[in-house]
Amino acid sequence: MTDEKRIPRHIAIILDGNGRWAKSRNLPRLMGHRAGLRKLEDMVRLVKREGIRYFSVYAFSTENWNRPIMEVTGLMSLFGYYLRRKVDEIKAEGARIRFCGRKDRIPDELLRQMKWAEDYTKDEKILDFIICLNYGGRAEIIDAVNSLIASKPQLPVTEEDLRKHFYLPDVPDPDLIVRTSGELRLSNFWLWESAYSEYYFTDIHWPDFGEEELHKALDSYAGRDRRYGGLKK
Repeated sequence: MTDEKRIPRHIAIILDGNGRWAKSRNLPRLMGHRAGLRKLEDMVRLVKREGIRYFSVYAFSTENWNRPIMEVTGLMSLFGYYLRRKVDEIKAEGARIRFCGRKDRIPDELLRQMKWAEDYTKDEKILDFIICLNYGGRAEIIDAVNSLIASKPQLPVTEEDLRKHFYLPDVPDPDLIVRTSGELRLSNFWLWESAYSEYYFTDIHWPDFGEEELHKALDSYAGRDRRYGGLKK
């Protein structure tokens, strides 16, 4: 296990490269997404073992609806399939499943499964496993502003006032954001919350991201000096 003093409290991963992983093996893209979901099972166990308290993943963005309808429909079916079959295993790890994002456009049956998974695991306290589904950082900020306005706040508004209206206001900002598959951008993920996050980029496609790659990311994080705009003491 990495030095506990240097373990991020919240690690977030942008799950990129499922399609490229499948293409490199002459497989349909949906097979890559299936492999990516299987990898999540392993990663929940790994981050728990490292003592990480919050683990969030960027599974489907507000922009991903622009993908071919067959791929989107297949993804929604896969999400539901794995929820039905893997929640017991995740709960057994002491993990609480939470979803983050807009609920519109998500199929009704999948919404029911998401709510059931959240209710079923709500008392687990070892790890919060946060699945960002139909999530966009800009959408979250807009939704928070509109919710704040509707609450008729006392002016002037503070950052703390706005944060109370985020999707998961109790979840701390990510300390480390990992992106797989070689892309060097956030793609609208945790835009507000990532203001002082550390970043780690790897060329490894998500289905191939395992324990060794996780340790590389954690070791990189452990060697960084986080000053939050101040000076080193």
